[in-house]
Amino acid sequence: MSISPRLDSAFTQAPVLPLYSHSRYVLFSDCHRGTGTSGDNFLKNQHLYFAALQYYLKNGFTYLELGDGDELWENRSLAQIKDIHNDAFWLLSEFYRRNRLYMLYGNHDMVKKYPRFTCRHCTSYPCSTCGEEELFPGITFHAGIILKNDMDGPDLYLTHGHQTDFLNSVLWRLSRFLVRYIWKPVENIGFLDPTSAAKNNTKKKKLEQAAADWAKERDVILITGHTHRPMVGTPDSPYFNTGSCVHPRCITCIEITGCCLTLVKWTISTRSDRSLYVVREELAEPVGLRKQK
Repeated sequence: MSISPRLDSAFTQAPVLPLYSHSRYVLFSDCHRGTGTSGDNFLKNQHLYFAALQYYLKNGFTYLELGDGDELWENRSLAQIKDIHNDAFWLLSEFYRRNRLYMLYGNHDMVKKYPRFTCRHCTSYPCSTCGEEELFPGITFHAGIILKNDMDGPDLYLTHGHQTDFLNSVLWRLSRFLVRYIWKPVENIGFLDPTSAAKNNTKKKKLEQAAADWAKERDVILITGHTHRPMVGTPDSPYFNTGSCVHPRCITCIEITGCCLTLVKWTISTRSDRSLYVVREELAEPVGLRKQK
C-alpha cells in the first residue's frame, strides 16, 4: 500500500468536529510520557506540560492529542507511566470529564487502537491523594480527526503522521521489537536509531514532503506530529506539524482560536531577580483559516 491510501484510510471513519470562529482547540503530539527513568524523554519537560495544560483547561480549549502520547515501544507498562505522571493524567482526565478531550494513536502507542487494551488500561489512574480515579472510561482512540471548517476555508485533517512511514505503520510490530530490544540499549551508549523519523533528517524531509503533497492534492490542511519538527504550512504546502513535548528546552503545540492557527512554544524564562517562570511564545505569525476574498 502506498502513502496516499494509508493516509486516506486514517480518515475513513474519523470523527468530525466543528470548526467555528469561536472554537478553541489545542493540538499536542509526541509527548512520549515514560516511566521516569533516564530514557523518559518527557520527564525534563513535565512541568512545562503541566503549566500549559492548566492554561488551556482554564481558558476553555479542547485538547487534541495526535498520537505517541505514551511511550509504549520502549516500555511495556502503561500502569507505570500513569503512576509516574499522575499529575498530567489528572489534568487530562479533567479535560475528558468536561467533554473537551480527543485522542489519536500513533506508532509508539498503536496498541491504543484496540478496545480491549483501552478498556483494561485507560479507565483509571493512580491518584496520589485518593487512590484510583477515573481517567478515560469509554474512550476511543482514533486514527484521525477532521475539523470541519465553517468559515469558508479548507477543512483540517489531523492524524499522527506515521502513515507516511512504511516501517512505522505497516511494519510497526517489527519496529517496536527493534526499538525495545536493539535500539534502546544501543542508544544508551550514544548511537542514534537511524529508522526514527525524529532523529534522521533525510527521512524527516521525505515524510514531510509526502504529507504536504497529499494535503495539496486534496485541498485540505493536514496537521501531524511524528517527525517532532514544528512546522507552519503555506498555500503551496498546506502541511503543519505540532512538534513535540520532548525538545531539549521546550514543548510545542498548535492553537486554533479566532479563525487562526498558531504555532506555540512553552519554555522557561528568567526574571530580573533570577526567578524562573513558564512563558508562552508564538513561533510564527498566526495563519488565517478563512478563504481570502
